[in-house]
Amino acid sequence: MTDRITDGAVPKHEQLRSIVQRLAAGQQPGSAIASERQLMLEYGVSRITVREAVGQLVNEGWLTRVRGKGTFVAHRVVQSTLHLASFTDEMTKLGHVPSTIVLVKAETTPPPETAAALGLEAGASAFHVKRLRLADGVPVSIDDGWYPADRLPGLLDHDLSRSLYRTLDGDYATPITRATQTVSAEGADADVATLLGTSEGAPVMYFDRISFAGDVPLEHAKSWYRSDRYRLQMQVESGTTPD
Repeated sequence: MTDRITDGAVPKHEQLRSIVQRLAAGQQPGSAIASERQLMLEYGVSRITVREAVGQLVNEGWLTRVRGKGTFVAHRVVQSTLHLASFTDEMTKLGHVPSTIVLVKAETTPPPETAAALGLEAGASAFHVKRLRLADGVPVSIDDGWYPADRLPGLLDHDLSRSLYRTLDGDYATPITRATQTVSAEGADADVATLLGTSEGAPVMYFDRISFAGDVPLEHAKSWYRSDRYRLQMQVESGTTPD
């Protein structure tokens, strides 16, 4: 039975927006939605109403327009708050199904900046773990991390497709308790673009993070997130008390 749009307190474009959003939520990304004319005829509304409703859903990331082809269900954007959590736990909490492809796992000498970040002596080895992270089977980020070999013996023998933070907590009794992190915008280079399934030069969010167990650095990681599939939300408070 087709949903009805009626005159009342709720504007018609809001009623139509809710209907189309519900339909989009039940379809696969890339599926076409009804044309403007079809929506007008089916729900008895004006073209202005249809454009307002669809425009809102495009702005909210539910739909995407392709010039000359129509409007389609978009890949859902993962929206996260700024906090310290593993990718696996974060995606699960947000209602997505996380998965991981391990790209690199090796013990080698880290770059100088990583050795400094981890407090390693010159020539000391570290574990290099590079992974592609997916939500609902769609690439979201690349995590390129380094971990001190002398503090985490046998790390590469664990299942690295699982949460490393859980492994550090459960198997090494060294939970990550804090991190320092910088975030910036970059254009994806060829390797990042290929792994994330986007075009070279496309905007990505770049994270550089040092994670600690107490005062001991256990991770230096660089991550790249597709900015069209991941949004970062944060709460900002005044740092001073008003007079």
